[in-house]
Amino acid sequence: MKIRSTRVFFATILRMNRKSFINGPLARARWFRLIAKAIDVGLVTVGAICYYPMGLILGLIYLCIADSLYEGQSIGKRLMGFAVVSLVDGTPCSARQSFIRNLPFTAPLFFFIFPFWGWIFSAIFALPLAVMEVYFLFRYDSHKRLGDILADTTVIADDGSRLDLRKTKEPWFATSPAPMP
Repeated sequence: MKIRSTRVFFATILRMNRKSFINGPLARARWFRLIAKAIDVGLVTVGAICYYPMGLILGLIYLCIADSLYEGQSIGKRLMGFAVVSLVDGTPCSARQSFIRNLPFTAPLFFFIFPFWGWIFSAIFALPLAVMEVYFLFRYDSHKRLGDILADTTVIADDGSRLDLRKTKEPWFATSPAPMP
């Protein structure tokens, strides 16, 4: 009886689509990444509506450096459990990479500062960029959005116990000073 059940088990495994084990969690991760970005953009939107134009300017500054905060986590990514790391050396996202990475969102929002024509131009400019971001995230096998491709970064799940996935930056003051000749 045990041999038959083992044979049935292996036959089932061979017929099964093993990609479904990977594709299911990856699809959910993509949606959670979109939710994390929606949280960040939502915070900026609330600030911009309540304190226009200064709230919008501060929100743009936040979006520019958001992914370099908290060891590669914006507020949305921190809530959803993701972090951004550099593909060059594995360290958390730098401010420069965060700026480049978020250009598809910050460039159209910049024009919201200028009343009426800026709003129209921003709406026309933001829609194609948002569609491209979602297209790159869901259609390519690398699961990177346009900003990740531009900045050479990637998003990882950050559960705190996977320290092997990231390298930490050493503070510049932790090194001993060079001896004086």
